[in-house]
Amino acid sequence: MQTLTAGTPAPDFTLLNQEGEPVSLNDFKGKKVLAYFYPKAMTPGCTVQACGLRDSKAELDALNVVVLGISIDPVKRLPKFIERDNLNFTLLSDEDHAVAEQFGVWGEKKFMGKVYDGLHRISFLINEEGMIEHVFNKFKTKDHHDVVLNYLNENQ
Repeated sequence: MQTLTAGTPAPDFTLLNQEGEPVSLNDFKGKKVLAYFYPKAMTPGCTVQACGLRDSKAELDALNVVVLGISIDPVKRLPKFIERDNLNFTLLSDEDHAVAEQFGVWGEKKFMGKVYDGLHRISFLINEEGMIEHVFNKFKTKDHHDVVLNYLNENQ
């Protein structure tokens, strides 16, 4: 697994959102994008992470940041997650994990003694020109939004 690093161009991608509509990274030129990869909708850790971002939306908006949550969940699962937790940002389906592979977040994982391929919980801050500005890969799900906001506030 070769995760992309700060200073490299973010791969342009198009994925389907929770309504089955195509969304491209290119749609957000002129804004910062927090592309956060999470393993599975409606699981405890992913819910805590998503709710932290939901509750930080006003601060992120003020910093010109759009949040895109990306998982390998099918499109039909995403609206349930949004509705259940009142999420106020876009979720994208990367069912074949092609985008996850481009970002280098698809790879070997270990859980309870089993080894398998899966999605790693890593976030990328992409600047207004489409370059990766920062990679967030060391955080707890409950602190993810704080780590992102602290970085943004320190690097304006």
